Amino acid sequence: MSQQPLAFRMRPSNINEIIGQTHLVGEGKTIHRMVKANRLASMILFGPPGTGKTSMATALAKSLHLPFKTLNAVTDKKKDMEIAVEEAKMHGQLVLILDEVHRLDKAKQDFLLPHLESNRLTLIGCTTSNPYHSINPAIRSRCHLFELYRLTSEDIKEAIGRAIRNKEDGLGDLTIEMTEDALDHFAHSANGDLRAALNGVELAAFSTPTKDGTISINLETAEECMQKKSFSHDKDGDAHYDVLSAFQKSIRGSDVDASLHYLARLIEAGDLDSIGRRLVVIAYEDIGLANPQAGPRAIAAVEAAERIGFPEARIPLSVAVTELALSPKSNSAYKALDAALGDIRSGNSGDVPAHLKDSHYKGAADLGRGLDYKYPHNYENAWVNQQYLPDKIKKRTYYEPKSTGKFEQALNQVLQKIKKQKTT
Repeated sequence: MSQQPLAFRMRPSNINEIIGQTHLVGEGKTIHRMVKANRLASMILFGPPGTGKTSMATALAKSLHLPFKTLNAVTDKKKDMEIAVEEAKMHGQLVLILDEVHRLDKAKQDFLLPHLESNRLTLIGCTTSNPYHSINPAIRSRCHLFELYRLTSEDIKEAIGRAIRNKEDGLGDLTIEMTEDALDHFAHSANGDLRAALNGVELAAFSTPTKDGTISINLETAEECMQKKSFSHDKDGDAHYDVLSAFQKSIRGSDVDASLHYLARLIEAGDLDSIGRRLVVIAYEDIGLANPQAGPRAIAAVEAAERIGFPEARIPLSVAVTELALSPKSNSAYKALDAALGDIRSGNSGDVPAHLKDSHYKGAADLGRGLDYKYPHNYENAWVNQQYLPDKIKKRTYYEPKSTGKFEQALNQVLQKIKKQKTT
C-alpha cells in the first residue's frame, strides 16, 4: 500500500468521481460542459478547506488527457514556473495547477501572464480566499471564477464508503467494520472537510487492533481520531467575515436564535474583539433611535466581557445580543446624516445664513453677521420659527423618522409639531 495519505490516494481521476459540487460538474453544468466540449479554460477554484479544489483540478486535466503540473504559489519559485512553460512548449499545452494562488507575487504573476494570454498554459488556481478580495485583478480577469461549496455529511459518508471499499487506492485490502454512529461522527465532525474525515478514518484503521482479522471502528475510536474537528473557524479567513456579516444581519432581522448561533461561532473562535466592535456598531446602526439605551448598554456589556474574559464573557454578551435582536429597529439617524454628507460631497450646500454666522468679534455687525438672530430660549417652549439651512437647500429634508420604537415615535411627534408651526 502506498505511503501517501488516504485523502491523496483517493483523489478522483475524472470528473465523474468528484464528490459533491454538482452545481459545477453535474450534467449540463459549466465545468461538465467544458469537458464535454474538450475546451478547458483558465479558472480559479475557491472554497473552504477540504472541498476538493486541487482534486477537481487534477480530475479536469485527467478527464481531458492533458499534461499537468502542480505547483504552490508560496513554496515554488519562478524557476519552477519557467520549467512548467518549457514543458508546455514540449507538449503544446500544459495545465498548471497552482495551489495558494492568492499568494502569487508580482514577479511570478508577470512571468505567467503572457503564457496565459497565448493559451500555452491553462491555469487552474486553487484558494480558500475570496478571489475578489485576494487575487490580483490582472490574473482574476483572465480566469473564470468557480466557488466550491462545503461538502454535506452525506457527501462525506459517500467518500468514506468509497475509501473503505477501494482495494487499489483505499483501504479495501483491510476488513473494516464501522458502526453507524462512528460513521456519523466522522461525517459531521469534519465540518465539510473531506480531507479531515479521510485522515481520521485512516488513523482509525491503522491504530485499531485487529480482532479475528477485522478492524472494528466504534464511536469512541472515531472521536479520538477526529479529536475536535466539529468546528472550524479561521479568524483571518473569508469565512470569519461571512459569520460576522450573518451575525449582524440576524440581529437586524430580529432572529434571536440565529443571532445567538453566530455569536456562539464567534465565541468558539475566541474573537472577543470582533464581537465587541460589531455589537456597538449594531446598537447604533440598526437599533438607533428606536431604543437609544441599547448603545450604552451594549458598550457596558462589551466592557464587562473584556474585563472578565472567556468563558464568563459569554454571559454579558448573550444578554446584549438577545436585547439587540429583540429591540425595535431604526436606522433613521445615520441615514439622515448620510443624506446630508451626500449633499456636501456633491457640492449641494450653499452659504451659512448671515444671521447664524459668528458675531463674537469686532466688526461682525458691519458685515451683517449674526443680525436678526432669534435666541430660541427667549420664546415659548424654547422654539421660534427661523431659517437654519442655507438658502440653496432651505427646503431639504434629511431625517425621516420611523415608528418602530416609543422613543422615536415621541421624537416624531415633536418634529410634526415643529413642521406644523413652520407653515402657520
